[in-house]
Amino acid sequence: MLKIVATVAIAISGSAGCTTSYEYRIPSMPVSIKFGDWGVWNTFGVSGYGIYRYFILYSHGGESVREPAGFNYIQGSATGYGGVLLIGGMNPFTSDTNVPLAYDLSCPVECSPVIRVAVNPTNLEAECPKCHSTYNVTEMGGAATSGPAVAEKYKLRFYQCVPIPDGGYLIINQ
Repeated sequence: MLKIVATVAIAISGSAGCTTSYEYRIPSMPVSIKFGDWGVWNTFGVSGYGIYRYFILYSHGGESVREPAGFNYIQGSATGYGGVLLIGGMNPFTSDTNVPLAYDLSCPVECSPVIRVAVNPTNLEAECPKCHSTYNVTEMGGAATSGPAVAEKYKLRFYQCVPIPDGGYLIINQ
């Protein structure tokens, strides 16, 4: 009996450690980007399908990035592991259309805060400059569409865009 319990425990612990879920590939980091009112949202947010922006607050080893220029990050602002891609699209979890969607910019294959996906304006997919995996960020929740990320079933880490009472949005990691 003890041998069976030990075998089951080993099998469970082994299967728990061999996950390919994107949630475990990109580290969970704080995300807090506040668009305080409609004026800020109209200047720095996204107003329609396929319109996108990058938000990056990064400082490490002498490299410092602060995008977009002119955006007023407040104390406590955070942009996840590699930065945030904000894009207008269809929320695959609710089927709401023309809504802001947010993803971590880090490619889950490369798993580095400085290897960031970029949106191809022609097909509106995000592509990793190193492994060349592509991700559908407008309709499929950041699911991989080509490259090594497909075989691993990786997705970009998804963040919440929550409307706030003053008319703007708050992007957070929940």
